[in-house]
Amino acid sequence: MALLEVCCYSMECAREAQNRGADRIELCAAPLEGGLTPSLGVLKSVRAQVTIPVHPIIRPRGGDFCYTDGEFAAMLEDVRTVRELGFPGLVIGILDPQGNVDMPRMRQVMEAAGNLDVTFHRAFDMCADAGQAFDNLAELGVARVLTSGQQPSAEKGLSLLRELIAKGDAPIIMAGAGVRANNLALFLEAGISELHSSAGQWIPSVMEYRNPGLSMSTDPTADEYSRYAVNGESVAEMKAIVDRYRPQ
Repeated sequence: MALLEVCCYSMECAREAQNRGADRIELCAAPLEGGLTPSLGVLKSVRAQVTIPVHPIIRPRGGDFCYTDGEFAAMLEDVRTVRELGFPGLVIGILDPQGNVDMPRMRQVMEAAGNLDVTFHRAFDMCADAGQAFDNLAELGVARVLTSGQQPSAEKGLSLLRELIAKGDAPIIMAGAGVRANNLALFLEAGISELHSSAGQWIPSVMEYRNPGLSMSTDPTADEYSRYAVNGESVAEMKAIVDRYRPQ
């Protein structure tokens, strides 16, 4: 049976996703950055209140996936923290300047992770050679790859997703980016067994007083009076589709 993973950016969203049927949660901060490492407080609160598997992302900043020595040292500490807190897995991705999987650093990550379930995230979609990257990750023992098939959406990347699935059962290929209820069937029929979606929506701030002449963001177009949250109805709709699907 296929599995639905939902990307969540808070403890409240994680609980909502769980209540609406998500099978697993990727826990992040900073949706506008594409997901960064959650704070220790968020990690602890989610660990205490959510019972389905939660995999925190380990990503110290936005932008590319080639990190300085200091950034990498912090990532290893975060990996150890996630392991010590008792999470069953984590999400990470590190590349070298040539667009390859950074094997020396990923070996250190795998050692620090121990028996945790490691997902290599969409850094994979920035790799120069998807087939070689897949083989490298298989060698490392990575559990799964979250990928859009190196395209802006997983639907557009479906051809590569099929090719990667044909290479073998490990790592698992998990489709992500633009995965919604209206296209789930495409991925299920392609033999993709794990699906990743934010199932999100922007909701307005509860702030009544607003200072229109001041912004906390370096982006002048940012709407600081809205926040990203899981849409529970979307999660439930997708979960129902996944549960009804029976391979032909």
